[in-house]
Amino acid sequence: MSSSPTHRAIDAVWRIESARVIAGLARMLRDLDLAEELAQDALVAALETWPRDGVPDNPGAWLMTTAKRRAIDRLRRLQLLDRKHEELARELDDAHEERRARDEDALDHDIDDDLLRLVFVSCHPVLSMDARVALTLRLLCGLTTDEIARAFLTSEPTVAQRIVRAKRTLADADVAFEVPRGDELQERLSSVLGVIYLVFNEGYSATSGEGWMRPALCEEALRLGRMLAALASREPEVHGLLALMEIQASRLPARVDREGAPVLLLDQDRGRWDRLLIQRGFDALARAERLGGAFGPYALQAAIAACHARAHTADATDWNRIATLYAALAQVHPSPVVELNRAVAVSMATGPASALPLVDRLMEEPAMKQYHLLPSVRGDLLFKLDRRDEARLEFERAAALTRNAREQALLLARARECAA
Repeated sequence: MSSSPTHRAIDAVWRIESARVIAGLARMLRDLDLAEELAQDALVAALETWPRDGVPDNPGAWLMTTAKRRAIDRLRRLQLLDRKHEELARELDDAHEERRARDEDALDHDIDDDLLRLVFVSCHPVLSMDARVALTLRLLCGLTTDEIARAFLTSEPTVAQRIVRAKRTLADADVAFEVPRGDELQERLSSVLGVIYLVFNEGYSATSGEGWMRPALCEEALRLGRMLAALASREPEVHGLLALMEIQASRLPARVDREGAPVLLLDQDRGRWDRLLIQRGFDALARAERLGGAFGPYALQAAIAACHARAHTADATDWNRIATLYAALAQVHPSPVVELNRAVAVSMATGPASALPLVDRLMEEPAMKQYHLLPSVRGDLLFKLDRRDEARLEFERAAALTRNAREQALLLARARECAA
């Protein structure tokens, strides 16, 4: 896309409005693939029209109306118009601006419901996690296949294939374009939150590549989390996840130095933490707790992040409370990764000797065999206990397991420190 001001405006509008347009079309057409195609047609129309006529006062409504006109034309060509479609077509064809404004309002009064439906469809459990992530970033964040591919260090054809297969899978499974209810809502909500959190984590600590972080993915995950919190405002875990992401995102500027090398939590300049994001996180956590979700997995993780955020220096961190919160998290969400994090907190609260047995018990966990942070944590504990030869071997093993170049360099530096 050109770098002209108009084209930059179109790009910004598309990022903000594309999900709403696709959601509205999908409700009309019950066809996700066709909905995205027609939304793209509206984008092409904007690229042709706006540079000549200027950006409209309400660009989102312009895109929605243009897309829906094209949807009606498509339905008319296919001879699938019923009486409701005929009436809608006549209303949209009315040239009077005041009448058209009223019609657009009537068309889009349930746009929030449309968006919520699109969120649940994109993250449907019938899809693989890779497919859910790709489809979510494409439909709800407006990212191109190239942008998704670059974010996850894969090829553009691979991402495109995932998206095509995801749409086909949803169509073959006859997935309803609706918000689930009852027990199914909780099951599907867990899938939605898992996708958003995966996107955020990939941005926060990139699994591979040259950079330790991919902040753009954190931004997209935050945008999704804020959207979902507005759409599902009575769900405490939605606010718990949003709180966790807001607080974690506040540290992004301090997590790397000027050369892009990692700066670990205890070494970070806390003056660089974003206090506005921290306050937003505190507010979201308070909402989760008011809704009765204080002991949800995401809310507990947010409470742990809040402990760090409240400590103005590393020495002021309440590690005893953090260890207690991790113990509570292990009860509601048992996981060897949670146990590893609890061991770190125990080490900080009572010393490395008390934490090492907790870590050693995890060494035989099948799920942890390739998890580089396990030997990294064990190496740190051994180093603090002055068992440096053992620590060096652990840091070297951790470096061999990670696929992130920045993290590997950090771990190898720790290994060299053991030999000094």
